[in-house]
Amino acid sequence: MVYKSNSPSETAKIASTLAKKLKRGNVVCLNGELGVGKTAFTKGLCEALGVTEHVTSPTYTIINRYEAEVPVFHIDAYRIDDSDEMYEIGFEDCLTEGISVIEWSVMIEDLLPENRIEIEIRRDINVHEDYREINIKEQKA
Repeated sequence: MVYKSNSPSETAKIASTLAKKLKRGNVVCLNGELGVGKTAFTKGLCEALGVTEHVTSPTYTIINRYEAEVPVFHIDAYRIDDSDEMYEIGFEDCLTEGISVIEWSVMIEDLLPENRIEIEIRRDINVHEDYREINIKEQKA
């Protein structure tokens, strides 16, 4: 399903709609170029899931854990050099203990479960600066 967003707040609303369907063990993979709105999407998702903490990109920490009824693990794989690094920081636990939202999931594709939600966010500045197309598809084994 492709959604069109004209602002960060619309992106958050789209994420909120998806959040209502998520449960423990779900993996959401976010991809798109730098600055396209992956973290804005995650903020909307987390808010809808009941996270009250300030949501920031885990660019250097790799994993941020946010408390909610079901914990949310916000993962940024941009700086990961190889899959072993992810195991060293407890990635496997994230996949079962809560809902995992993985920015730059293409960097660790070999570690991703077959059942996951793939989201590609694209910008089109020919429409306007804040315009985004958000393609959400469910991958199943």
